[in-house]
Amino acid sequence: MQAWQVHENGEPGEVMRRTDTAPPVPGEGQVLLKVRAANVNFPDALLCRGRYQVRPPLPFTPGVEICGETEDGRRVLANPVLPHGGFAEYAVADAAALLPAPDALDDAEAAALHIGYQTGWFGLHRRARLEAGETLLVHAAAGGVGSAAVQLGKAAGARVIGVVGGAEKAAVARELGCDVVIDRRSEDVVAAVKEATGGHGADVVYDPVGGDAYTQSAKTVAFEGRIVVVGFAGGTIPAPALNHALVKNYSILGLHWGLYNTKNPKLVRHCHEQLTDLAARGAIKPLVSERVPLDEAAAAVQRVADGLTTGRVVVVPAQQNAVPARENGAAA
Repeated sequence: MQAWQVHENGEPGEVMRRTDTAPPVPGEGQVLLKVRAANVNFPDALLCRGRYQVRPPLPFTPGVEICGETEDGRRVLANPVLPHGGFAEYAVADAAALLPAPDALDDAEAAALHIGYQTGWFGLHRRARLEAGETLLVHAAAGGVGSAAVQLGKAAGARVIGVVGGAEKAAVARELGCDVVIDRRSEDVVAAVKEATGGHGADVVYDPVGGDAYTQSAKTVAFEGRIVVVGFAGGTIPAPALNHALVKNYSILGLHWGLYNTKNPKLVRHCHEQLTDLAARGAIKPLVSERVPLDEAAAAVQRVADGLTTGRVVVVPAQQNAVPARENGAAA
């Protein structure tokens, strides 16, 4: 089979190499899946760089989120078990963790539903307890993680403010349904949020960026607001001033979605049921900005690593998956 492998750590575009190798052999409790679509995530870049919390043995195939097909023909969502990741024709996953792919989404959209939307659902509903009528501020609102939070926030009845970098991403954020869009490159984010909220601030802040974005979060969060720390795509891990949280009465909430797979897997399945229902009703739909063939996977991961993409970039190994799959119930 064809697969991308990393033999040494570094930038994805430099260290990912396409190879011809034997299909992986599933271990106990695992299944072999034909990869129908593999979503590109920022952790894939971190894995290539050797900077992710999980460091698989070299060589490994990145690709942490797929829509796959079982031997009996079922479409499923899975997080491949490294070192046999999703940027290949076949991947390996834990049988007990497979989730049914929603009929309302084609393969590429389904591949992008799992990590980002589960993270958004747990962050907004389980951790922050977002309520209808509240104001939600989403950093990197046009990105893969941010766009999911925007859609989930709107579905929950929140007023959503999206922060983006550049005019192109601002246009995407508006199309996603943001009530207010702030371009951090040309606007003062703190001043713009205060103006948009009449000085109240954001009740919930969803921050997958860190660094300067977190500094802005602390300045714009409302009294008794909640900052959900999702990740550090900006490259800098902030050191929160806890005295500031004390005097302003706001909460700093960490979110490591992967822990729920071991601590409370039933809740992961419940979340998937909620997401499947939202997708069926058209309330959420992963923003797939690019569908690329397998031979362009390394370049796609590099673009995501460099912050040059909007929504999700999805690798589709099979030629028939290069366009939306109408037989899966997707709209034309």
